[in-house]
Amino acid sequence: QEQLVESGGGLVQAGGSLRLSCEASGGTSSNFGMNWFRQAPGKGREFVASINANGDTTLIGDSVKGRFAISRDNASTKNTVYLQMSSLKPGGTAIYYCNTRGLWGKGTQITVTS
Repeated sequence: QEQLVESGGGLVQAGGSLRLSCEASGGTSSNFGMNWFRQAPGKGREFVASINANGDTTLIGDSVKGRFAISRDNASTKNTVYLQMSSLKPGGTAIYYCNTRGLWGKGTQITVTS
């Protein structure tokens, strides 16, 4: 059964950096685009970034443009997508989710302190 597992979340000070990982296993995610979303407390889910199947086209959400980058590694047996986050802001506190087609991971919490 295909699944997505996010990791790399935690507590970080404003202005700091983190890298999230999303491992996809049990399916054919390497053949599809993948996305990151986030959901802050009391708010809806927000698009963060996406990357196409071969990794040569990315799209970054306006609220994080210039600070976040998405990449992927299809070479390993577990297809992995990364979200490199820098210059984090307190507004970046959220649960970050990996997504492909209709499949979602359980998310990883990031808390940005001021």
